[in-house]
Amino acid sequence: MIREIKANELKELLELYTHLHELGVPENTEHLQKTWNTICNDANHHIIVCEVDGKIVSSCVCVIIPNLTRNIRPYAFIENVVTHADYRGKGYATMCLNYAKELAQKADCYKMMLLTGSKNDITLNFYKKAGYNSDDKTAFIQWL
Repeated sequence: MIREIKANELKELLELYTHLHELGVPENTEHLQKTWNTICNDANHHIIVCEVDGKIVSSCVCVIIPNLTRNIRPYAFIENVVTHADYRGKGYATMCLNYAKELAQKADCYKMMLLTGSKNDITLNFYKKAGYNSDDKTAFIQWL
């Protein structure tokens, strides 16, 4: 089942993120709870999950960003695309991205963007198959 995350599922999401690039689940601090509450209360911030047999196995984040160009149409940014290692190759991340695309279309976004640090051909081909291309724009990142 593809859906948006529930406020009481933070622990499960953080455990899934250990399959992304996190080394462990962060400590449950006041800062973590404030950040989670901010995300949960932001109508433009969507955490999409795929649930299989009651377990969250895949997820992505879709943030709708208001914009003053392109006829005042927003755009969507995709981040933290992850699938539990034991569930990869079954289409779960694709379903999450498709749900994100539906949200972006409903919000009248003119484009969706995502960045990946992966150089792995399997990962890059996954994003191409999902409809993304790396030809139109050049991404620059400044780490802070």
